[in-house]
Amino acid sequence: MTDPAPERTAVVVVSHRSADLLERHLARTVETLDADVVVVDNSPAAQDRARARAVGEAHGWHVVESANDGFGAGVNLAARHALERGARAFLVVNPDLSLPGDAARALLDDVLETPDRLVAPVILGPQGATWFSGGTIDLTTGRTRANGATRDDDVAWLSGACLAVTADAWERVGGFDERYFLYWEDVDLSWRARQAGLRLAVRRDLVATHDIGGTQEHAGTRRRSDTYYEENCRNRLVFAAHHLDRAGRRRWARGSAAWARAVVLRGGKRQLLQGPGPLLAVTRGTLAGLRYARRDATPWPPTGAQGS
Repeated sequence: MTDPAPERTAVVVVSHRSADLLERHLARTVETLDADVVVVDNSPAAQDRARARAVGEAHGWHVVESANDGFGAGVNLAARHALERGARAFLVVNPDLSLPGDAARALLDDVLETPDRLVAPVILGPQGATWFSGGTIDLTTGRTRANGATRDDDVAWLSGACLAVTADAWERVGGFDERYFLYWEDVDLSWRARQAGLRLAVRRDLVATHDIGGTQEHAGTRRRSDTYYEENCRNRLVFAAHHLDRAGRRRWARGSAAWARAVVLRGGKRQLLQGPGPLLAVTRGTLAGLRYARRDATPWPPTGAQGS
C-alpha cells in the first residue's frame, strides 16, 4: 500500500516595497519547502511592483498585485488565493522574517496534525533578544506584551509576523478583521480564535528572527514610522470597541494618554528633538480610536461575507 499524498500547504506573504527582503528571507525559507508560495504585493510605485513580480517569477511564486488596504486585508487576499489553489494549511510570514525551512515545515505539520489550534514560533529580534514568545493582554489597562506568556495556556495572542493555521480554522475565524489597517489585527484574530474554541500555541523549540523595522521608513533608528504610532493608538481602542463591555471601553479610553506616551517612547526621547511628528501621530490615532469606540461595533466577518 502506498502512502497517501501529503496535504498541500502554502506560505503567504504581504509585500510592501519589500522585494529585496523577499529575496533575502522568503527565498531561503521556501528553498527546500514543498509548499505553494503566494505573495500579495501592495507597493504603490510601479518599479517596486515590477521588482516583486520579477522576484516571484524567478522563484516560481504566485504574485498578486493589490491596492494597499492594510496588512490584514493583504493576508486575507493571499490566503484566499492559497486556498483556491488547494492549500489545506498555510503559514503567514512577514517579508523581513528569517525562518529555517525545517521550522516552517514543522509549523505546517503541527497544525495539520492538530487542526484546532494556531501555532507560532519563538521570534528573536536582530540582536538576538526575544521579541515574541507568547503575547499577553491586560484587560484592565489595555497593555500588551509580546513575550509575557511562559506557557501555552497563558498565550492571549500570536504574532502575525509568523503564524500557521489550517484552512478550516481560518474559515472558522473569518480571517483578519480588515478594519485594522496595521497593528492589533493579530491580537484581534487571536481573541476571535479563542472565542471560536480554537487554541493558541507557541512552539518553543522553533525559532525565527525578525528584522524589526526592515519594512519601515526609519529602519536603522529607534524612531518608528508615524503609521506605527498612529495605528497602535487607534487600534487599541478599536479592539476595545469590538471586544469589551462599556465599562472596559471607558477604562481603556481613560488610559489612552498613558498608552500614547508608552508608544512614543518606544522610539526614544531623542526623536522628539527632530520635530513633533510622533506626538501628532499618537494624537491623531488616539482621537480616531476614541471616535471609533463610540460606535456600535459589528462582528467580523460581516454578515454574508468571508474574511478569508
